[in-house]
Amino acid sequence: MAIVAGVDFGTLSVRVTLMETSGEHLGTAVAPYPLHTSPADPYRATQSHADHMEALATATRAAVADAGIDGRDVAAIACDTTGSSVIPVDENLEPVGEYYLWCDHRAHREAAEITEVFRASGHEAIDWCGGVYSHEWGYAKLLHFLRHDPEAGRMASAFEHCDMVAATLAGVTRPADAVRSVCALGHKWMWNPKWGGLPPEELLAKVDPRLAGINDRLAGEVATSDRIAGHLSAEWAERLGLAAGIPIPVGAFDAHWDAVGSGCRMGDIVNVVGTSTCIIALGPRDSGTIPGLCGLVPGSVHPAHMGVEAGQSATGDVFDAIARRAGRSLADLGEEVVSYRAAQTGLLRVPWDNGDRTVLVRPDLGGVTMGWTLSSTAADELFAAIEGMALHVRVIVDRMGEGGVPSERIINAGGVPQRSETLNQVYANALGRDILVPTRSPVGVGSCVFAGLAAGAFDSIEAGQDALCPPMRRFAPDPAAVAVYDELFAIFRDVYFALGEGRSADLGRVLPTLHRLRAPH
Repeated sequence: MAIVAGVDFGTLSVRVTLMETSGEHLGTAVAPYPLHTSPADPYRATQSHADHMEALATATRAAVADAGIDGRDVAAIACDTTGSSVIPVDENLEPVGEYYLWCDHRAHREAAEITEVFRASGHEAIDWCGGVYSHEWGYAKLLHFLRHDPEAGRMASAFEHCDMVAATLAGVTRPADAVRSVCALGHKWMWNPKWGGLPPEELLAKVDPRLAGINDRLAGEVATSDRIAGHLSAEWAERLGLAAGIPIPVGAFDAHWDAVGSGCRMGDIVNVVGTSTCIIALGPRDSGTIPGLCGLVPGSVHPAHMGVEAGQSATGDVFDAIARRAGRSLADLGEEVVSYRAAQTGLLRVPWDNGDRTVLVRPDLGGVTMGWTLSSTAADELFAAIEGMALHVRVIVDRMGEGGVPSERIINAGGVPQRSETLNQVYANALGRDILVPTRSPVGVGSCVFAGLAAGAFDSIEAGQDALCPPMRRFAPDPAAVAVYDELFAIFRDVYFALGEGRSADLGRVLPTLHRLRAPH
C-alpha cells in the first residue's frame, strides 16, 4: 500500500485528496483563489499562476493535517485542472501575465478566423474538433494575446494549466523541457499523431503572421498520463510539506480524470454535470471523426483507447439562472419539483442559454422555451430545463453511437448528480436506461488513480479504479415515463435541429403535443 495525493484545480479553488491505495480516504482540503474579471470587458476572465500555486501549498498542508499523517509518506502527487486555461511564459518558464481561463471568451474573433482558414484548406484537423475551432481553445487565446498584450514580445511559449503546474512542481525552468499532455494538446490545440502532432504551421501563419514559428515554441515531449512528467523539486517539496523526488505523472483535464475516478471503462459514457456538462467516453483506438463532437483524441482519457469528449455549455448555470430570476433559492425550487411527472409542465426547453457545444457547435444560439401559459411557474421552468438537459444528452449519445462509440452504461458524475435525485431519475427516464451515480464525489479520485500508477502501487489504470473508485447507486427508468419522454424527444429533436441547423420539421405539432402530454396520464 501507498499514500497518494490527488489534486483537482477547479474554477475557483483547488482540492487536494489523500488516499491509501487500498481504497481508504484519508483527508481532503480545499483552498480558494480569485477570478479576475472586468466590468469593462465581460469576456475577460483571468487567474494568477502564483495564486494557484499558493493555494495548492495551503490545501496540501491542510489535507495532510486532516489525514493526520506525515506528508513525507506521500508516494506521488497527480494534478488535473480545468481545460482551455492557457498561460504565456518567457524563456525561463515564468508567466507573462495571467491565465486566460476557460471562461475567458475574448478570443472569439481569432477562433472564427482559425475555423475559416482550416475549413477552406480542407485539413482534417478541423473535423477532429467538431468542425469549429472554439474561442476557448489554445491557438485562439494565444493569438489574442499576441495581438493585444503589450508584453507579447516577451513570450517564449505557452502552456495549458495542467502542464504548467506539473512543470512548476518538478522545477522545470525551460519550456522545451516540460512534458505536455496528450489530453491538453489533443483536445485544445488540434494535436494528433495522424498528421504528425500539431497542425500545419503554414495554415496557422495564414491566419496571422504572428503565428509563424509558433509550433516550434510549443515543441516538447507529448505524453499520456501513464507517463511521468517529472519529480517533485526540493523547493516545492518544502512548500507542500511532502518528500522531494516523488513522481508527478503527466496531468490532464478535470472532467477526463473525473470520468476515470467514476470508473469509466470501454462502453461507458460519463456525464460530468456541474456548472456545465462535459461528456466523456472511450472509443476504439481506430475511431474516426464524429460530426459535431468537439474532440476525439487517442490516449486522452485512457492511453489504450480513443478519448471522446462532448458537452453542454451550461447546465448548473442554467438552473441557477432560473432560480435567480425567480428570486428563489435553487434548493427551494428543487424541492418543489420532486414530485413532478414527465412532461407535466407543458413546456419544452432547449437548453442553449450559453450556446450549443455539441452537436451543433453554435455559440451564437440562445435558450428556447415553448409552451408557456399564464400559470407557468419558475418550478415548471426548472423541471423543463432538467428534462431539456436530459433530452439534449440523448441527442449527443445518439450521435456518439452513430460514430461507433459504445454506450453500455451511463454514469452521472460531477457535483450536481450528488445533490439532485430528481435530475438522475429524469435522465434515466428520458434516456430510457439505467443511470449510475457514484455514492460519493469522484472528484480527486481519478488523480489518485494516476498518482498510484506513478508510485508503482497499481499495474494498470483498471487496477487503480477497482481499488479507489466509489460504488454506484442505480436509478432505473420508469416504463410509463419512458413512453412519455419518447414522444417528447421526438418533438425536442425536431425543434433542436430545425432552429439550430435549419432542417425541415413540422413545428405546427409541437404545442398541441405539449398540451396533450401535459394532461394526466
